Amino acid sequence: MRLSELFRADDLLVGFRPADKWDAIHKLVQHLVQQGRLQAQQAGAIQDAVVARERSMSTGMEQGIAIPHAAVDGVETVVACMGIVGSDSGLSFDSIDGKPTRVVVLLVIPRAQKLLHIRTLADIARVLGTESVREALVRSADPKEAWGALAGGDAARR
Repeated sequence: MRLSELFRADDLLVGFRPADKWDAIHKLVQHLVQQGRLQAQQAGAIQDAVVARERSMSTGMEQGIAIPHAAVDGVETVVACMGIVGSDSGLSFDSIDGKPTRVVVLLVIPRAQKLLHIRTLADIARVLGTESVREALVRSADPKEAWGALAGGDAARR
C-alpha cells in the first residue's frame, strides 16, 4: 500500500505533544473521529483494542518509530494517522532499542483482512526505516511538508 494513499496531509499531526504513549493513542484515535475517518461510537472500542494490543507487547520499534495498531470489527478499510512528536526528547514508548519515539503511527485495520494488516505494517516500516524520511518528517513545519516527505520516501521505495 502506498503511504501517500493511506495518509492524507491532515492525518499527519506535526508538533504532536502527548503526555505519554497512552495519551498518544487516545489523541490519535480522537483525531480520526474528528476527521470523520472513524465513527464516534467506535472510538472507545478501538482505543481499548489498541491499548490491549500495546499492553500485550509494545509497538515501539527501533529508530524512533512506534506503530500502535489493532485489527477490529466495524471498519471497512485501513484507517491511519501519524503523530510527529514535537519534543526533541521524544516520547517513551518502551521501544525495542530503548530510545525515544519521534514518529507514532496509529493503524486501525479490518479484522478480516489479516494479509492487508501484515502488508501495511511492512510498508510503513519500510518507508519509515529510511533515515532521511524520518528526519524530514521530524523537521517538517506543517502537515503538507510532512506529507511531501512521506510521499517522497514512498516513491523512492517503489
